[in-house]
Amino acid sequence: MIEETETIEGFLARHSADVEDAVRKAAAAEIMPRFRRLAEDEVDQKSGPHDLVTDADRLAERYLTDTLAALLPGSLVVGEEAVHADPAVYEAIRGEDLVWIVDPVDGTRQFVHGDPGFCTLVALARGGVVLASWTYAPVPDRLATAVRGRGALLDGEPLRSGTPDPGRALRVATSHPDFTTDEQKRTLRGLWTDGVEPRACGSAGLEYLAIARGELDATAFSWEAAWDHAAGLLLVEEAGGAHLTTTGEPFRITGGNALPFTAARDAATARRVAGLLAGSS
Repeated sequence: MIEETETIEGFLARHSADVEDAVRKAAAAEIMPRFRRLAEDEVDQKSGPHDLVTDADRLAERYLTDTLAALLPGSLVVGEEAVHADPAVYEAIRGEDLVWIVDPVDGTRQFVHGDPGFCTLVALARGGVVLASWTYAPVPDRLATAVRGRGALLDGEPLRSGTPDPGRALRVATSHPDFTTDEQKRTLRGLWTDGVEPRACGSAGLEYLAIARGELDATAFSWEAAWDHAAGLLLVEEAGGAHLTTTGEPFRITGGNALPFTAARDAATARRVAGLLAGSS
């Protein structure tokens, strides 16, 4: 574990570049060699035809699990595929240990179909608070990072989400219809109103990056899996944005949120979108 004389800030100052290196190496070794080259036996279904997993997901997660745990002895790793194999693994997010939250291929469906819109997500959290995050898009080779209280960067340059242009319809990425219940679809219909341009989302991590860059105004997501949201929510926060559930509270990676929830370029936009989802605006 981190020595008593060292803070998490000190660890990140010394090892953030090592985490970046691990993420890049996982993509180079296990993901990109399979991009647009997947064999039929390298793709499986989990809960259904829209919930896919590939050898790239499994092997990249294994690489990151081993590497990140070695960087921070005593830390735990919660990866999407590990939780699929053993749901009890997820409980570590709710504890007080330092936890790496890993989505090896966020946007597996896009990856399987040869679409470059996927990324690798890593977050470091403790007690349900995200402390740092790494979002890596391997096809364009772009890396976004965030440290709580220290801001957000894209390829080393500061990220600021800004505010939507006055008078322009809000661009909002919503949960994909293939992954929503009928009740969630009814809630999300609150976005189909004047002044909003909703569309189905792609990779959650890349949608969060688009918000942090000021290219997208907000999201409206109806699921809680921490590996999809932890890294991106911190990135949005540190770029100047905000996130809210339909009860007006910030999203909690530990779960139990009122859904759907929104992340947005600024607090005012978050309140507006959350209000539409709650049926109050």
